Amino acid sequence: MKAGVLALQGDFREHARMLAACGATPVLVRHPEELDDVQALCIPGGESTSIAKLAVAYGLVEPIRVRARAGMPVFGTCAGMILLANRLDEDVPLLSLIDIEVRRNAYGRQVDSFEAEVQVTDVGPVRASFIRAPVVTAVGADVDVLAEHEGVPVLVRQRNVLAASFHPELAGDPRLHELALSLGN
Repeated sequence: MKAGVLALQGDFREHARMLAACGATPVLVRHPEELDDVQALCIPGGESTSIAKLAVAYGLVEPIRVRARAGMPVFGTCAGMILLANRLDEDVPLLSLIDIEVRRNAYGRQVDSFEAEVQVTDVGPVRASFIRAPVVTAVGADVDVLAEHEGVPVLVRQRNVLAASFHPELAGDPRLHELALSLGN
């Protein structure tokens, strides 16, 4: 399976490593024609405003929406979650592929970053890195909460779209990427 990583900005290399650890062939996606060649897509953490501007400039927004709505698995972490959300606290959503509302950088500044273990439904404990992470402030009726941290959703799924407030790729644990890849089956 070829699995794409939106490689415009952020920690896309770490996601590519996790996809390779899952047995997928990682493809760095920067243009719509590269998206055509993949069966799944990861949207990495990074600077959500920069990723959004570049996705618009490179003509990737609508092709990602079309593929995701057709069933392609999409996994967004941190900034990727922000880009996938259909409601933001202070901005216009970009992809609107999962029925959640998020608030950017709600866990604090860079110096407030932390790691925690979160219990993921049907996966088990996962080491999670929260780096200027978004907080999920509302979850739609069709969204499954797969993990929480201190009572707040941090991993959510709606059909073939998976979104995490944290960075599972930094811990080197491929299980959430495996879960994401399985959402197309």
